[in-house]
Amino acid sequence: EIQLVESGGGLVQAGGSLRLSCAAFGSTLDDYAIGWFRQAPGKDREGVSCIISSDDYTYYADSVKGRFTVSSDNAKNTVYLQMDSLKPEDTAVYYCAATPGGATCYNPDSVWGQGTQVTVSS
Repeated sequence: EIQLVESGGGLVQAGGSLRLSCAAFGSTLDDYAIGWFRQAPGKDREGVSCIISSDDYTYYADSVKGRFTVSSDNAKNTVYLQMDSLKPEDTAVYYCAATPGGATCYNPDSVWGQGTQVTVSS
């Protein structure tokens, strides 16, 4: 079964940048859709971005469109989320999730990483 490990979170000032990584082990990313989600304290988990490499498909939530960029490096079996122009409201725990079949960005069979904290100070 695929396993995911996120990294790259941290503390950054508003307007700064971070790059999150989601490294996959145990299976190739080609067989999965990879979604990025976030959960802020007291709020529901929300979808941020998604990539389906086999279909050359990407998705961005309106709240991050134009600021975040998702990409995939198949040689490293890793998906990245480049986050620029960060805002305090981007503060959350960020998770990546792998959905088998590569057709949807989330379903009950999705496998989740452990999450990485992103904190944006004003």
